[in-house]
Amino acid sequence: MSKLKIAIVGVGNIAKNHIRSYQLNPDVELYAFCDINPDRLKMMGETYGVTRLYTDEETMLRELPEIDAVSVCTWNSQHAPCTIMALNAGKHVLCEKPMALNAKEAAAMKEAADKNGKLLMVGFVRRYGNDAKILKDYIDNGYFGDIYYGKATYLRRNGSPGSWFGEKARSGGGPLIDLGVHVIDLTRYLMGNPKPVSVFGATFHKLANRPDIKDKVKGYQASSDHADEIFDVEDLATAMIRYENGSVVSIEAAFSLNIKDDEGKIQLFGTKAGAKLDPSLEMYTELNGYMSNVTLDTATALDFDGLFEGEINHYVDCILGRAEACISPAEDGITLMKILDGIYESARTGHEVVLG
Repeated sequence: MSKLKIAIVGVGNIAKNHIRSYQLNPDVELYAFCDINPDRLKMMGETYGVTRLYTDEETMLRELPEIDAVSVCTWNSQHAPCTIMALNAGKHVLCEKPMALNAKEAAAMKEAADKNGKLLMVGFVRRYGNDAKILKDYIDNGYFGDIYYGKATYLRRNGSPGSWFGEKARSGGGPLIDLGVHVIDLTRYLMGNPKPVSVFGATFHKLANRPDIKDKVKGYQASSDHADEIFDVEDLATAMIRYENGSVVSIEAAFSLNIKDDEGKIQLFGTKAGAKLDPSLEMYTELNGYMSNVTLDTATALDFDGLFEGEINHYVDCILGRAEACISPAEDGITLMKILDGIYESARTGHEVVLG
């Protein structure tokens, strides 16, 4: 069997995780790169041994009809146009999170996938972690009983990635759409993908990207130029999401917040047990009439390399018909965008937003 020919659209930092994971999969060939920055494109091509390099996606798709599938790793505002272009050219697409700038764009992407009979998978990478797999196994087997409340935080003290991440026209928003999307999706996935019915949210622009702080920003940063960057997005977002089954989830996401340490934590509370991912997995329950805590030795700490490898392997399996169903389908991406749209609208109006 010939290998799947893969193209990467947008070869910034997040694309490196896709590229390395494709390199580990024996069923694919890294076939072409596309990026509007010719210098970065050339550097990435040399680094990974890819010689088919394009600064225009339309030209790449026209000149290389043999491409089988695409990873879209651009900034957020280009997710929808780049994905729809690839789908209309008859390619399968894995689109990075967030799926789009809003639910309307996301729905148009799914429509293109359905029209062309191609897979559209969303990069909800946290679904592919060992921690999520183990916790979901416990949940699906009834260990937690009825999960009725969840809390999720993704907070940074000084962690704006810079460049386009702070420019609303290209990002669609700040930490809510960049960081919050991870924990909102993971809690919803673990809880069985309940239908959201309403949201109440608030956003703040207080510390911005801490322009006067002399310390260098630590952690993930944009690969593009930071000169004269715009920061017109929120630096903190908080929200309450209510689902059709009566469960509620509280969310906090921040680029800049006066806290001691960065925090990424998920907690779920059920009638039989509760759990915390922080990033190790702990569970809290009753055993033999005593309050008991359970820590799993098999639940490894969060490893983003392993996460992306699992995601890419599943994408390939879906294309080749080896997976029963896609773990992160376009439908879930649309629902997530409806939640984000509702939170931003609630923050703007100061009122609860009922989701249709």
